[in-house]
Amino acid sequence: MAMRFDAGEIITAMVTPMDENRNVDFPALEKLVEHLIKTGSNSLLVAGTTGESPTLTHEEEVEIFNFVKKIAAGRCKLIMGAGSNCTQTAVMATENAKKAGADAVLSVVPYYNKPSQKGLLKHFSTVAESTDLPIILYNIPGRTGITMNPETIAELANKYKNIFAVKQSLANMDIITETRKLCPDDFVIYSGDDSLTLPMVSVGAYGVISVASHIIGNEMHEMLNLYKSGKVKEATNMHLKLYPLFKKIFMAPNPVPVKECLSKMGIIKNYVRCPLVELDADERKELYSVLEQYI
Repeated sequence: MAMRFDAGEIITAMVTPMDENRNVDFPALEKLVEHLIKTGSNSLLVAGTTGESPTLTHEEEVEIFNFVKKIAAGRCKLIMGAGSNCTQTAVMATENAKKAGADAVLSVVPYYNKPSQKGLLKHFSTVAESTDLPIILYNIPGRTGITMNPETIAELANKYKNIFAVKQSLANMDIITETRKLCPDDFVIYSGDDSLTLPMVSVGAYGVISVASHIIGNEMHEMLNLYKSGKVKEATNMHLKLYPLFKKIFMAPNPVPVKECLSKMGIIKNYVRCPLVELDADERKELYSVLEQYI
């Protein structure tokens, strides 16, 4: 498949490991990067929502990115979260990502201020015209309060070659179908929800920007490979097998459960920054009962 930019089928929206003082835990971050590359992540997304970007400073984001870049040493693509609900801040964050050496950026639909579709066109046009970096649009109505329509995505995809993909975090297959129908063939759709990966791929998505790939990256590759090589029944069986974990890692606000899983696997500690809080003992027990089937 011809693409404007190839970030691979599985992009891991990487957590930010923290120590007991809630400072960034760089030794654990090194361990995590090695683990993700080894288990099939084609790209790593740094400082996305899963990386707790709302509670990271801009300086921390750049420091984390620089560290990940050093450890990854060209073995995978690196994408930086660079969205904002302020257009000028999104432009500035995109410039910072470019300076840091990011391969691409993820730019979220402005949240809380709920712009119109015209406002979204203006926002993303301003970002796209400010940079030559490849851009993934991020449509996540549950966190932003609005949905970017397929027509709006298509208008941006047709006008700007550096807008190469969209991350769709919504369980509406009609919207995915319309997006695929309206957008150019070389424009990529990513599932933004692990449990929707296979359904979305069946109507024209390419891969997933994943949280579950922290734990089952190789298995997710296998599921996609099965489907794309025509083994639909086997791919469905794999989806059904992975589904309990897909759902359980969102039993509490992301990335709380996945950090707990990675802690159980001995890769990082399970600390998150306030206003997020760690799982309690009962929740941990519930999570581990599912996790133990996969590790």
